[in-house]
Amino acid sequence: MNKPVLGIKDRPSPVQWLTLSLQHLFAMFGATILVPYLVGLSPSMALISSGLGTLAFLMITKWQVPAYLGSSFAFISPIIAAKAAGGPGAAMVGSFLAGAVYGIVALVIKRAGYRWIMKLLPPIVVGPVIIVIGLGLANTAVGMAMNGPDGKYNLTYFSVALVTLAATIICSVYLRGLLSLVPILIGIVVGYVYSLAVGVVDLSPIAKAKWLEMPDFLIPFVDYPVHVTGKIILLMVPVALVTLSEHIGHQLVLSKVVGQDYIKKPGLHRSILGDGTATMISALIGGPPKTTYGENIGVLAITRVYSVYVLAGAAAFAIIFGFIGKVTALISTIPTPVMGGVSILLFGIIASSGLRMLVDSKIDFGDKRNLVISSVILVIGIGGAILKVSENFQIQGMALAAISGVILNLLLPGRPEINENMFELEENKDHVA
Repeated sequence: MNKPVLGIKDRPSPVQWLTLSLQHLFAMFGATILVPYLVGLSPSMALISSGLGTLAFLMITKWQVPAYLGSSFAFISPIIAAKAAGGPGAAMVGSFLAGAVYGIVALVIKRAGYRWIMKLLPPIVVGPVIIVIGLGLANTAVGMAMNGPDGKYNLTYFSVALVTLAATIICSVYLRGLLSLVPILIGIVVGYVYSLAVGVVDLSPIAKAKWLEMPDFLIPFVDYPVHVTGKIILLMVPVALVTLSEHIGHQLVLSKVVGQDYIKKPGLHRSILGDGTATMISALIGGPPKTTYGENIGVLAITRVYSVYVLAGAAAFAIIFGFIGKVTALISTIPTPVMGGVSILLFGIIASSGLRMLVDSKIDFGDKRNLVISSVILVIGIGGAILKVSENFQIQGMALAAISGVILNLLLPGRPEINENMFELEENKDHVA
């Protein structure tokens, strides 16, 4: 393990603090604003809620876990479905309930230990569900890339998407060091400049916007009535099965990067509670659900700066940016095909990461049990199957796929035993996921 430049509790100098915190902000910026852009929420609220959520996470983990929390891609389809069923308020209620599930799981882990959750969510279940998340959004990405404002094919728009996609790919493959961690942001910038050149950007909102502006908060009981329905619960809550597994994976990788066993200290229950609290805070003000970001873990690995003060600084900058009207207006002028271009790669990477999990876990598809579980999850999830008991009680898409996978894994014979030393073994792997 390389000696850290700044340890967990080391306080950077003012100049270091500024530059290193902005670096983390840029690492998460592109992906964090993409989620609200896709689901029709406020980008400024995504920034503010990510900052508040990160600060809450740092406090709950006793300022020992240097992580940044940004918008979760796993909730894109459920939020869209929840908004269609009951408006933005319904999506916020569902997000809050999903965050509450984290709190319940954290309490159980505190009492019973953490290994049971891996028996519930092994790689053969989580890997295919992650593939469903990526491929299930493929039509959304391609539609954004190809279609103009009228919903019909537009070659100019498609050219914007292709330029954006090409720039993002080149940055991902050829750039090294810190620049390799922000390919989405660079791709958006290149696509935006090309969009200006071909005349598909309307800059008038930037001129009209104020420097300081109140964001579009969505407050329960003020901006919308709170109704908890079975439909909302079944749309949003099951997704927590996937994001919980993602959280555990990030904690394992972070433990390896920093050289601390975060599963044991401050404990998986604290980090899960921090993640859930961040999601609940976000839901209370109108932001998307939160998750720890691999991009920021990558920044930690390259810089060897693990100071929680730096992460807290990035969170403070995100909150400040959310109140700058010019920044919000600039984000709103990004053309749809620019986001479509980066989405093509990003959603594909999400799907590929599910495949990678299966490969890294050495899942044997010669075993009919594994073949059956993955096949059912993929077809139910990508096919958009719906289990409708009544108008207010239905499970669909990714949620149904995840639940089906969990049930099949528990019921089918031949379930492999979970290695009691799996966490220790994971921390000693040579690669960083």
